[in-house]
Amino acid sequence: MSKRPVEIIGSYLSPYVRKVLACLDIKGVLYRIDPIVPFYGNDQFTALNPVRRIPVLIDGSAVLCDSTVICEYLEENFPSPSIYPSTPPERARARWLEEFADTRMGEVFIWRLFNEVVIKRFVWGQQTDDLAVKHVLESEIPEIIDYLESQLPSDAAFCFGEIGIADIAVASFFRNASFAGFSLDPDRWPVAAAFVTRTLEHPSFCELRQFEDLCLRTPIAKHREALAQAGAPLTTNTFGTDSPRRRILRT
Repeated sequence: MSKRPVEIIGSYLSPYVRKVLACLDIKGVLYRIDPIVPFYGNDQFTALNPVRRIPVLIDGSAVLCDSTVICEYLEENFPSPSIYPSTPPERARARWLEEFADTRMGEVFIWRLFNEVVIKRFVWGQQTDDLAVKHVLESEIPEIIDYLESQLPSDAAFCFGEIGIADIAVASFFRNASFAGFSLDPDRWPVAAAFVTRTLEHPSFCELRQFEDLCLRTPIAKHREALAQAGAPLTTNTFGTDSPRRRILRT
């Protein structure tokens, strides 16, 4: 286990932050978290990441942005246990599933569902576009899950033996989908439903659940205070502010 805590900037509710935190836990790397919603980042946060996305990892002099870059850094610096398969073809396939999750699933599950149901309401005070949500639920999400149904393992717990980056990346987005009221139909998608249930029951995800649920029921401005009271491993300082700004890139 690493004896030096790294710092993670980003909300417990982000699937990209969740991916990194799960990998840190699997590798036994200690961390402290500044649990900001990216819209609430201050100017110093912009200086660290000019596109104002989360997570950001700080490890001594290393400041890294993008969850994939961070996970690859963790793999190189803390190689055991590995979160990537052992053979080049399997590693390539694992990276593709991670990329599919981070891009296609991110666009649909986060910006077209979670954004409409959660972010617009609790960050900007806007109403949900019910027609847009209906289209996502009836068309775009089923297309994604139909594809995953053909790609995920039906005869093994995880994609490549032990839990790894592909499993973590894909399952993380279904956690956010559940926050927005979506659940997988096990009759329609038995493989995907069983896979997501198994993966989200892994201890590395279960440990985060209490903090995620707390953030969901707490006003954003009170997240840090509530998490401190709940025993979350917080950083000493924060890059957060009390009010949001819109200067952020989606993809």
